[in-house]
Amino acid sequence: MWTFYPYGAYGYLNGNRTSYFPPFQHQGMNYYYNSYIDPHQYMNDYRQRPIRGQATWTTGGQVTKCGIPWSKNEYMTVAVGENSPFKCGQTLKIRNLSSLGQREIIVTVVDTVQGYPANKINLHRNAFIALGANPNVGIIDVEIIPSPQLEEERWGKYLLEIAQMAYPTYNVTEYNFVSRSQLSPSRTRETYEFILQAPDGSIKIQGNVIYNPITDKVLSLDMKEVEHFRYY
Repeated sequence: MWTFYPYGAYGYLNGNRTSYFPPFQHQGMNYYYNSYIDPHQYMNDYRQRPIRGQATWTTGGQVTKCGIPWSKNEYMTVAVGENSPFKCGQTLKIRNLSSLGQREIIVTVVDTVQGYPANKINLHRNAFIALGANPNVGIIDVEIIPSPQLEEERWGKYLLEIAQMAYPTYNVTEYNFVSRSQLSPSRTRETYEFILQAPDGSIKIQGNVIYNPITDKVLSLDMKEVEHFRYY
């Protein structure tokens, strides 16, 4: 287990010094319960529904439409169609429907592709391989699963990025919010769990973040391995 104190002494993660945590911009979703169909409601609902489609792969490039590099999160990144409901920086779970076991990964939207429909995506080659797909195949059937709760829970999203940094050879396949508790008027703790997958097995990681809800600053965070799953 390791613990960070971003506003005190420096913390270390895999040899990289971490001294502060940049704030996350958070925008909640609006829901409407009127008798007519509101276009905003339709788009929000559409963004949250699983979609079956296809995935191709790319090696990326130096410049992206989102300004987010293809190398983000160990290349677990994806481009979507220009008219896709999925937006820059959004987190998506991708499930491979073309092979047994239906392997899953979590990716970040970093670019757009002209002419791609809403149910077609272009994964980075590393992400394509992480799904258990052979690049020589070129295209696979997938299910695209938005993670609206992850978009709303900013501390969980930050812990997810820390987990990806700490386990660069693993791919995150599951994300779960566990609990939130008020320790004091100026201290709130949130707990999250992640499943990380490697070729020989998976591990469950539990992360805790304590922050000041008044100033919105992180006071400390820790992560630990709580369970191992081996493949035989």
